[in-house]
Amino acid sequence: MLSRFAKLSIATLISASIGLSPLAVMAADPAPASTPVATPASPAPAAQSEKAAEKKVQKKAKKDKKAKKKAKAAQEAVAAQQ
Repeated sequence: MLSRFAKLSIATLISASIGLSPLAVMAADPAPASTPVATPASPAPAAQSEKAAEKKVQKKAKKDKKAKKKAKAAQEAVAAQQ
């Protein structure tokens, strides 16, 4: 009787471990969960980000103009020396 009980216990433990193994794999999976898309609370932050983007574009345009002027001045200086 005891060996039957022992065999039944071992069989129960093995079947439980096989049944729970997919859950253990899912728990150990480092894949990120899908994140919900955040919506802005008010239109004010969106307007501020647009203004910040415009300022960045303007600064970059000014830097490009300065770089072009310097390059042109350097070319003129080289041409004047020849």
